[in-house]
Amino acid sequence: MAIPRNNNKMHSPISKLKLLSIFFVFLFVGSCTKDDPSDPNDTNNINVFNNRQGTGSSANDILSDDTFKSMVIELVYVEGYEPTQTAINNFVSFLTNRIYKPSGITVLKRAIAKLGQETYSIEDIAEIEREEREIYNTNSKIAIWAYFTDGKSDKDTAENVVLGTAYWNTSFVIYEETIRDLSNSSLEPSRSLLESTVINHEFGHILGLTNLGTPMQTEHEDTEHEHHCNVESCLMYWATESKVSLGNMNTVPQLDAQCLADLQANGGK
Repeated sequence: MAIPRNNNKMHSPISKLKLLSIFFVFLFVGSCTKDDPSDPNDTNNINVFNNRQGTGSSANDILSDDTFKSMVIELVYVEGYEPTQTAINNFVSFLTNRIYKPSGITVLKRAIAKLGQETYSIEDIAEIEREEREIYNTNSKIAIWAYFTDGKSDKDTAENVVLGTAYWNTSFVIYEETIRDLSNSSLEPSRSLLESTVINHEFGHILGLTNLGTPMQTEHEDTEHEHHCNVESCLMYWATESKVSLGNMNTVPQLDAQCLADLQANGGK
């Protein structure tokens, strides 16, 4: 699913005075970038094709241990934009509580040099992955690419900002520079809290929520915001329509009972 394009190329800076009224946006795309199906072995003879599918299409493989007994998370960040260890720990806990991987979950973390861009399109992010990703699926291990970037999303506007995007079946980006701009002050959530919320939400889309590869057990998709839960307190709620601003955010939202039922029916915990 392609991200709607914004023809306004000017992006107003977000001031501290606006923090109480700014809502955060989570975006995902199914196949907005080329999946390279014609060249599945374009990275040192490693088959990359299975890690370049639509968002949510590998939900069962991630949730269950039918095929993959373990998971490796290749966590790559731009120098100076490393996520907090608390957020990483929270992410691993989120996964441990939801997926079956009896041989464990491993996080491999490394930094890359700044690229010098002020804004990034999702096509830019996908190209960075093509150049930098080193770990792909094996017979029994599923690989996840988690990228923490400098710069902003090219979809940012004066009213809404993009904090993260899930764009392939095992890939997501976190706009760490934007998160740092909107956290750790008296009127903002802590950095680790905001990071944890965005990471878990984006991975929720990779897990097929809502109605994105993981079938719904009951009808709870937001009719106005495709592939998001209609329960306001749920992690997978479309955040710009909620009543929770950055200023009063104090806990990481949890998955509601309906989203949990969906995951459990698709092989998860």
